[in-house]
Amino acid sequence: MCYVTGRNINKGVGFLKPKVLWTLAVIGLILFVYEQLVPALKSGSSEGGGTISKTQAIQAAADFAANTLQFPDIRQDEAEATYATFSDVYGYLSKENLLNKYNDQYGKAFPAELFRVRFKHPDSHLDALYVDVNMKDGNVVGFYGGELWNRSVRDELLKSADGTAKVKSMEGELTQEEKEQLAAPFVLAFGFKPEQLQPVDSGGVGLIYNVQGYKMGEAQGQLIFHFEYNRVSSLESRFTVPVSHTEYVDQQSRLATWLTFAGYAFLSFILGILAIVYSARTRPYASFKRGIFLTLFYLFINVASTLNMLPAFEAEGVSGAALAFAMAFQLMATLVMTASIYFSLVGGDGLWRQKGRNMWLRSREAGYGSHVLHSALNGYAWALILLGVQSLIYLALGLTLHTWSTTDETQSPYNMVYPWLFPLMAWMAGIGEEAVYRLFGIPMLKKIVRSTFVASLITTLIWAFGHTLYPIYPVISRPIELTIIGLLFSYIFLRHGYIAVMFAHVVFDSLLMGLSLITMGGASNVLIGIITFAMPAIVGYLISVFRPSKPGNTKTLFD
Repeated sequence: MCYVTGRNINKGVGFLKPKVLWTLAVIGLILFVYEQLVPALKSGSSEGGGTISKTQAIQAAADFAANTLQFPDIRQDEAEATYATFSDVYGYLSKENLLNKYNDQYGKAFPAELFRVRFKHPDSHLDALYVDVNMKDGNVVGFYGGELWNRSVRDELLKSADGTAKVKSMEGELTQEEKEQLAAPFVLAFGFKPEQLQPVDSGGVGLIYNVQGYKMGEAQGQLIFHFEYNRVSSLESRFTVPVSHTEYVDQQSRLATWLTFAGYAFLSFILGILAIVYSARTRPYASFKRGIFLTLFYLFINVASTLNMLPAFEAEGVSGAALAFAMAFQLMATLVMTASIYFSLVGGDGLWRQKGRNMWLRSREAGYGSHVLHSALNGYAWALILLGVQSLIYLALGLTLHTWSTTDETQSPYNMVYPWLFPLMAWMAGIGEEAVYRLFGIPMLKKIVRSTFVASLITTLIWAFGHTLYPIYPVISRPIELTIIGLLFSYIFLRHGYIAVMFAHVVFDSLLMGLSLITMGGASNVLIGIITFAMPAIVGYLISVFRPSKPGNTKTLFD
């Protein structure tokens, strides 16, 4: 049996000497800062930082609810603030390169990103009141109450004649003039003048004003009022987007769904079944005790991350039976994926050892401690190289496919109970994805296609299709980017083994997630972000201390 040893790793990393490796890493860091970090900081988005705290948002919302909406008994101690976004507006502006200009001119009254504060039972009639607060300056820009506060629920109801009649009945059969009279005080309270407003046909439901002078490209600023029981129940300040943009996003979303479920979920399920088969077939070379800790750690992070996002679901009105069903479905999917990862660890290790190659060193084998430490440290170099490559890919895609992205409140650390848990997802990705698509996927598919490169390409494509639901357009740009990144991960794995590629993946994601925390602001987030950067090195060092290298065969599996 051939083993990776600390002596070999100290000599260099594959054909790359340490000096060359870290030179490329520095170049990658420069590219990342110039092409990704600096533009994000200048964009005025939440990623650029400079936001108020959730406590400040709750205070601003409470003052508005008490003084303007006349809810004297509003309770701040039970209030919750979550990140919300008009992703269609943000996406349109991003696509047309108008985001910075928009934020400068209209971002105060019509922010595309905001804090939505939820007050439970503000009076004896309402279950909840939602107040939108500009996350940059604390300016209140909207509110929602009543039974039809949720825009998606309301829009779905209005698609039918019976639903429209029901909404009109709930309004109290108000005339257009009566609606304008009820809305007038709020128009003034939000800093607009009556002469700025131009009524728009709303189909007899609610009240819509175009705000004169508030236009960016084909997007138009609007004040949208809704009424329940002869009173204003909601006011939404937002820009509309062209129908063509909405239709394009819908078409791309359908494509992303097909790629995710047919190209990723189905094929990953097949890989999972095959992992069980090959775990049994390679039993003389593998151990079912291996991977138990990594699998349980993956399961813990996955479950914790799901529970950590509960505020986002509740902010959207998902509760009760619907929330319980969503959580149960997510748990079942998590258990299936966890089982797939476990058998991929066992079956992948067995397949390689059956071929006489040791791609995942055991703790009792020679050179283990040194290998882990150097894999962790060199993971930083590889991660910076990958970030540089990613920056070049983004630049190329922007020039050719005109790639653009938008916001997604379900992925924001602002919407997590404990934002410090967010970076743990980097470990979940590094452990699970490298086990399924590299450690197991490559040798299994090589049995069919007889080519290491083709096997690596196929598993990388499956992995890439699993990221198409991210809000990046056109959808095909994401698989293109991740195919290149995934092939580089495959190269790292084939040259240096599972532990090395796992750390490279973990560091890659940890750097991005740690930066997300730091840009949120606050001493605790900055501290957690720094710890996130350092954690892979800390883990590698602790393992090398408690599982020191043992003397043994100095021949490497790559010789």
